[in-house]
Order: sequence, then C-alpha cells, then structure tokens
Amino acid sequence: MSQTLKQTPSQTVGPYFAYAWTPELYGRRPLATNRLATRNLAGEHIRIEGVVTDGEGAPIRDCVVEIWQAGADGLHAPGAAGFGRCGTNDEGHYFFDTVKPGVCEPGHAPHIAVTVFARGMLSHAFTRLHFSDEAAANAEDPVLAGVPADRRDTLIARRAELPGGVVYRFDIRLQGEGETVFFDC
Repeated sequence: MSQTLKQTPSQTVGPYFAYAWTPELYGRRPLATNRLATRNLAGEHIRIEGVVTDGEGAPIRDCVVEIWQAGADGLHAPGAAGFGRCGTNDEGHYFFDTVKPGVCEPGHAPHIAVTVFARGMLSHAFTRLHFSDEAAANAEDPVLAGVPADRRDTLIARRAELPGGVVYRFDIRLQGEGETVFFDC
C-alpha cells in the first residue's frame, strides 16, 4: 500500500524562538539585524518604522518582522544580502535603518518585501512595502495594480522628514478593518 506524504505545516512563532530569532535581546550576536545601512553605504538613508497590530487593533509584542530589499542601485543589497530582522517590543513597535531601494525589476516600483511571523499564526504573512513619494512608479507597478484600489494604501509607507532623518511609517495590521494586504507565496 502506497502512502502519500503531505506538506509539513509551518511552525508557529513563540517565546521559545526568541533566543534564536532575536538573540540580541539575550546578549548574543544576531544572525540578522534591523540595521542594514552603514554610514558609508551609498543611497538615501532611511528608517522604516511601524506597529504590528491584531484584529482588535492591539499591538502584538514579540512577533518578528523580516525585510528583503535591493540597494539604492536596484542591485547590490545593503547589510547581510539585503536581509533584516527585527522583533517587536511590548508596544508592537519595530524599525529598520536601511537605504531606500532602487528599481530592481523594470516596470516595478521601488519596494521592500516584508514577512511577519507571530505566535498563533500557522503560516507567516507576506506583504510588500511601497513608498508614498514614488506615486508615478506605484501607478505603473503590476503588483499594486493587482490589489483592489481601496486596499492599496495598506501597502504604502508614508514619508516624513524628521530632525533625525527620513522616516517611512508602515503599520501592519494582521486582520480586521484596515488589514494589510498579504500575498500567497
């Protein structure tokens, strides 16, 4: 009798993963950090920050936000191959210090791929961060064009010029009203 193997389910995130995913909280060197840009890295240095919330709008503490991105030239990635990871604090806040990515694929707007892992989620959530000051490129982007017009704003990080530098605000809502658009990957 032949047995068909089924796909293995994703592992949920819990406090037992914190020491490996965010070891800096435990005094250990991290595998990836939320600081991708060094001072001498070419491009516009930016901070991406936000809050991860649940369906009720409550902040989610101890979830993990990962980003993958191209560098300012659209090719050479900042940091550890354009990869960063950040755990949320008790108020659900996260941030990344990086450079604004260039266009990595013709016809696509500059963007950053975002993955969210949280306790109780059987699969991680995939989304994309686009930039509010790239309106013309966003209008031509095929991924944004595939998202219903009334939901596209959940994929747009808002630019603010602050005394410490440029900050893009990107809040992530996992479900409910104003839920961030997530993609099947």
